[in-house]
Amino acid sequence: MAAKAKSAARSAKEVTLRPGKIEPARGKLGIMMPGMGAVATTFVAGVEAVRRGYALPIGSVTQLGTIRLGKRTDNRSPRVNDFVPLASLDRLVFTGWDIFEDDMYAAAVKAGVLERELLDRVKPFLTSIKPRPAVFDRNYVRKLDGKNVKRGRNKMELAEQLRQDIRDFKKSSGADRLVMIWCGSTEIFLQPEAVHASLKAFERGLMSNDENIAPSMIYAYAALSEGIPFANGAPNLTVDIPVMHELARKNSAPICGKDFKTGQTLMKTVLAPGLKARMLGLHGWFSTNILGNRDGEVLDDPASFKTKEESKLSVLEQILQPELYPELYKNFYHKVRINYYPPRGDNKEGWDNIDIFGWLGYPMQIKVDFLCRDSILAAPIVLDLVLFLDLAQRSALRNLGIQEWLSFFFKSPMTAPGLYPEHDLFIQSMKLKNTLRHLMGEKLITHLGLEYYD
Repeated sequence: MAAKAKSAARSAKEVTLRPGKIEPARGKLGIMMPGMGAVATTFVAGVEAVRRGYALPIGSVTQLGTIRLGKRTDNRSPRVNDFVPLASLDRLVFTGWDIFEDDMYAAAVKAGVLERELLDRVKPFLTSIKPRPAVFDRNYVRKLDGKNVKRGRNKMELAEQLRQDIRDFKKSSGADRLVMIWCGSTEIFLQPEAVHASLKAFERGLMSNDENIAPSMIYAYAALSEGIPFANGAPNLTVDIPVMHELARKNSAPICGKDFKTGQTLMKTVLAPGLKARMLGLHGWFSTNILGNRDGEVLDDPASFKTKEESKLSVLEQILQPELYPELYKNFYHKVRINYYPPRGDNKEGWDNIDIFGWLGYPMQIKVDFLCRDSILAAPIVLDLVLFLDLAQRSALRNLGIQEWLSFFFKSPMTAPGLYPEHDLFIQSMKLKNTLRHLMGEKLITHLGLEYYD
């Protein structure tokens, strides 16, 4: 324990004492995506459309966001990508794995997210990206099946095949740096077990085909073993286990997750902080969704839905803190449902009925009907995460393992063991921007503002 504490202190000291030491974003950045479905194809097609000037990167913090520096009177608010040295879009190269053999153009057409006219304008680029055989097991995603899968005597062999894929892609693409981001499906609900406790135990489990090692964990193990950052876009356990924390710190490979914060949960992390700030009480929050894409099909399986439900249910409890405000939030009722409805495709609809109460306990209601496009909201998150993870690996942040400052993008943010996550979107945004200010040696913004009245 003492050795671990010293190691953590050493890493923290490095970040504190050398905030401005960031390696430049030279050369190409390779983006590797397990899962080439709606999210991945919308992301890649969108990047190419932006590069060609066909569209704008709406929703991307790295491309359109600004960051205030110094006092309000200083009038310094550069674009984020002008302030920190991020990889430019024209230096991104892509690969992925999928159980279906469709190239990225065919997969995008089947996903039905983007208009055919736009896809046709970037067709030559998309058709050049073909899926590598995937590590897949129907025991973990029961609603899908495909033939484009790897074979091996055990899970360690599959991990070694993935590591070879990583090396091959780096060589063939000419990429100088790599990032892996999970864009695949939600796996069945798993809990941490003994096999996840250490690298030695996990590697034994790979050799013995331990059932507690899901395919997403094999991808994460392969990436981190190669020193490559990994982001988990699904609610799967994946890197939220001690072995991945150990491997990330050992190889200076940043990790973050989990579950992209897109539709209904995004709205909760906006609305719930407002209720709490005004000290308005909550009797209940009923949420239901309909969606018809591959994600909806997968979540039609109760075992996969359990994983998603755990991710979505934790948000209100952490934001509202009923243990601190029992008069307002004790025993509030929170229900989440997801219904597979094929006609809706990727255009998810989320309904929320919120029963609140105010002065003297008088009841009120809020109703939200969010007709969103799941992959349209997820694609800019993918872009921001891969660029920020690459930045982290080129800075002292690479020594921390978990990148809590990227909580802004996730439904169920990862934190250091024993530390509760911040779900409040506005706190998350402040954390993200203050981390960027810290890296660049700028003063942190606290919004105290007393200096204006001296």
